Amino acid sequence: MKATDVRAKTLDELRTELEGLKKEQFNLRFQKATGQLENTGRVRQVRRQIAQIQTIMREKRVAASA
Repeated sequence: MKATDVRAKTLDELRTELEGLKKEQFNLRFQKATGQLENTGRVRQVRRQIAQIQTIMREKRVAASA
């Protein structure tokens, strides 16, 4: 997902997206621990998407308060 797509979403949509990504991250960690993880690169993608969404959410909160 591109940053422009993420910035176009509202805070509620971003929270929902973040919640889904955190669930996926948990499932990926669980798969890794049990040896069932096939796409190891997905762990990195999800982690970066979470960071991106959190950063944009913070930017929106700071802009709203200013």
